[in-house]
Amino acid sequence: MHTLWKSLMRLACLMTCLAWIASAWAETMLIGVGSIPGTATDLSGLTNSFAIDQPHNLLGSFGSGLAYTGTGNLYVAVNDRGYADGTTNYIDRFQVLRIDVTPGAGPGQGTVTPTLAETRLLVDEAGQHFVGLASAFTHGLRLDPEGIRVSRNGTIFVSDEYGPFIYEFDRFGQRMRTLRVPSTFLIPHPSAIGTEELPPNNTLGRQANRGMEGLAITPDGSTLYGIMQSPLIQDGALNAKNQRHGINLRILRIDLVTNATAEYLYQLESRSNGASEILAVNDHQFLVLERDGHGGTAAAFKKIFLIDIAGASDISSSGTTSSNGLPPTGLPSSSVMPVSKTLFIDLLDPRFGLAGPHFPEKIEGLAFGPDLASGQHLLLVINDNDLVQSNPSFFYAFRFDDQALPGFQPQVFDVPFAATVPEPRKSHAGARGASQSGAVQP
Repeated sequence: MHTLWKSLMRLACLMTCLAWIASAWAETMLIGVGSIPGTATDLSGLTNSFAIDQPHNLLGSFGSGLAYTGTGNLYVAVNDRGYADGTTNYIDRFQVLRIDVTPGAGPGQGTVTPTLAETRLLVDEAGQHFVGLASAFTHGLRLDPEGIRVSRNGTIFVSDEYGPFIYEFDRFGQRMRTLRVPSTFLIPHPSAIGTEELPPNNTLGRQANRGMEGLAITPDGSTLYGIMQSPLIQDGALNAKNQRHGINLRILRIDLVTNATAEYLYQLESRSNGASEILAVNDHQFLVLERDGHGGTAAAFKKIFLIDIAGASDISSSGTTSSNGLPPTGLPSSSVMPVSKTLFIDLLDPRFGLAGPHFPEKIEGLAFGPDLASGQHLLLVINDNDLVQSNPSFFYAFRFDDQALPGFQPQVFDVPFAATVPEPRKSHAGARGASQSGAVQP
């Protein structure tokens, strides 16, 4: 009897250990943190500096969007509009990065090593440079890239916060086409001054500097989803003083074959928050990064939610004018269903040890990477350092398995991503539309 009791106790301990291991395995864990210093330079070849005494080739702000290429450990990361809130002729670009991730003996003890492989400048069909200059809309060349995804054929989709527009570029940075975005999202009267794009000059469309912040592509490459950072003007976005007021923002769906669109309602947790990124888990579930506007010890809300559009209402018929948009809070009717939403990762959770004086304000990029040697999946989270040389660009690597994110499907790629720009496209010299100093030409 005593022997049987000891055997049962061993079995119980074994089962407890196995349950603990299974639970720990299913839990999303931090692998480690890597960084690139804010003083690093890119490979653009742009050697001039702006009047604000900032170099044109500083490697920063690429945390606006991150996407896996499907090739080795190569990723693309897109820079936003550059210095001084759109008042400089910053030439738009994206970076090709090699990000090596090696898990360690315990949570947070692994290594994350980002290395710059190449810098590619963004140009239109005629070879003219896109720039972050807010006044360049008069030439059709202003672009504030915020989201980036790679198609299964190796082309690059970029969402423009200024429009909002969505462009498809070849893998070397030349625009191939512009996707149609419904007029619901567009302001009728663009301006080089952000405050002049708000009411009363515009009563519908995106808010200034709060346009299409994130972009997702479904694993089969058939559909894009763009998420707005904040509610549209006609959706109760602002109060009478043009202060943020609403929480109902839109997700746009675009079928890449038929160009058909649909729109879904995402509700922010607070009017002070914004949505910074969207990443496809499968064809109906997505990760959405929602955050506040504070960094360091003031950071209070940096969360990644799992959302599901299955069962959500298509709200395309709402918002074509300021009189029939969405309400600032609540639902327009009992028949309208928003996307479902559950917490996936709280980046400020004490168990990760990331919160503190050096935690960045602008967490903006999400990308799945190649599976780890263990068979677990990889999620990378990065920040936009706003080209501030004292601020590093951080790379946070997390691991998870199918229990933590049921339904996860890796993206399909048919064409290997080209790691080197062909010789004629390596140099920006001679391209029309922007000089070496980045000045837009009429």
